[in-house]
Amino acid sequence: MTRWTVKASHNKEAINSLSETLGVDTVIASLLLQREITNYEEAKKFFRPSLSHLHDPFLMKDMEKAVSRIEKAIAEGENILVYGDYDVDGTTAVSLMSSYLLEAYPNVATYIPDRYNEGYGVSYQGIDFADDNGFTLIIALDCGIKAVDKVAYAKEKGIDFIICDHHRPGDVIPDAVAILDPKQDDCNYPYDELCGCGVGFKLIQALGTKAGKTILDFIPYLDLVATAIGADIVPITGENRVLAYFGLKVINDNPRAGIKAIISKHLKKKLTITDVVFVIAPRINAAGRMKHGLHAVQLLTEKDFETAQSFAEEIDIFNSDRKSLDKEITKEALQQIIDNKEEDKFTSVVYNEGWHKGVIGIVASRLIETHYRPTLVFTKSGEKLAASARSVKGFDVYNAIEACEDCLEQFGGHKYAAGLTLKPQQYEAFKTKFEKVVSETIDTKLLTPEIIIDSELNLDQITPKFYRILKQFAPFGPGNLSPVFLTQNLKDTGYSKCVGQDDAHLKISVSQNGSPSINGIGFNLGDKIARIKNQQTFSAVYAIDENEWNGNISLQLKLKDIK
Repeated sequence: MTRWTVKASHNKEAINSLSETLGVDTVIASLLLQREITNYEEAKKFFRPSLSHLHDPFLMKDMEKAVSRIEKAIAEGENILVYGDYDVDGTTAVSLMSSYLLEAYPNVATYIPDRYNEGYGVSYQGIDFADDNGFTLIIALDCGIKAVDKVAYAKEKGIDFIICDHHRPGDVIPDAVAILDPKQDDCNYPYDELCGCGVGFKLIQALGTKAGKTILDFIPYLDLVATAIGADIVPITGENRVLAYFGLKVINDNPRAGIKAIISKHLKKKLTITDVVFVIAPRINAAGRMKHGLHAVQLLTEKDFETAQSFAEEIDIFNSDRKSLDKEITKEALQQIIDNKEEDKFTSVVYNEGWHKGVIGIVASRLIETHYRPTLVFTKSGEKLAASARSVKGFDVYNAIEACEDCLEQFGGHKYAAGLTLKPQQYEAFKTKFEKVVSETIDTKLLTPEIIIDSELNLDQITPKFYRILKQFAPFGPGNLSPVFLTQNLKDTGYSKCVGQDDAHLKISVSQNGSPSINGIGFNLGDKIARIKNQQTFSAVYAIDENEWNGNISLQLKLKDIK
């Protein structure tokens, strides 16, 4: 069963006032107020993102130091190593930084740690590689904020670090030349939700500004930034919204060869941030999951389209392998929960030493689709066990893991996704303690999936004009989700049916109180067909989108649930 929660409405006076000011209907005005847009100027900024809305990069703590150190390295002919994590955020950040520096300076190389031999973040192996090959400056992207010992190790070898990160700092900060991380308490940068690639973008913006470039010179890099924003599930608000908006324009109008190669087989004319998340990001991620993250960097920095196409085809194979593997492991993990009689616990913690480390994060997300609760999937990694954690909406899994710190070797991450390692003998103690911590701290209603509804709507309010305005709310994502509506007293017109393999999906045709009919599609809602037949009235929650069929475009309901 899924909970439906309708957002509290603002007072009618505020809604009517904004509706009149902007010349939009009250539903649109209400949606804007929910996004804390209260006047004409804020609405203009929201509906018309501008590159002029981007903040001055030098407002970020240590930016001046970072730029000076890179300028010194270039002036003195030093070797620069651009280092980043193996996920989408890390590989796009490395691609962005290295390709920018290489435009004017040749002594630049890239390094992505091996997911299996080195693990997440800055590694001793990576520093040894830098030392062996004469690198005296490492620019770390999407990692490094907790690499205190490793940065000290590098310093002993005469290697400086610039850290560009967006994760929460620990109690001790690494002794780097410069740390760019807007989440530092003493950093006054106006926006602290940038992804790792976003922080890297601010660094190249600062470097370019010093060299006399304007913001227009950085537009070609925004396809990478938009991809990282979508993949890393950061809020699409403030500066991220501007970066994603213009990045999507680059992806649709003039993408780099690597991204063009990934999307060349995609039939949609115009890609959204959702397409970035489900088409581009999994393929980039598959390189680091199945083989090595450097394959992704190679693809994203390649300038020749034909060469990029051959790289993309290789990565497509990695992605197909990844899909087969995560399906197989998910099945085994679900069976393990049944075998251990753990269906009724507050958490899912599963382990098999043979599971592929590259897909355990995906498997954790898949388990939540069946058992909706904080989840960790463990596998063997060298002499230790490594896990990926995923959470349910509203629960901070990072804090819960931190409360079990005495069982762990290391951990890091965010509210909804984290990673950790521990010794094999610590596994049972961690599993017991994690269950205890979650059971004592989670609000039990969070263990039931929830659909948040923005507004109630009548079918006759769904007009082409209404949808045209709604489309301008994009790009959608955390902090600016695609609006969800509730309509009551719906009736089947007689044409609703199940479609797809095993009749898994529900295709509906409905009207409300004699209104003109509208079609809708509900993926994986085929089992609810009985609830709408025989002229029963029902309610539906849905988003609105366009359906294109034989050249005709019509509005349709994208169903989330019916009751």
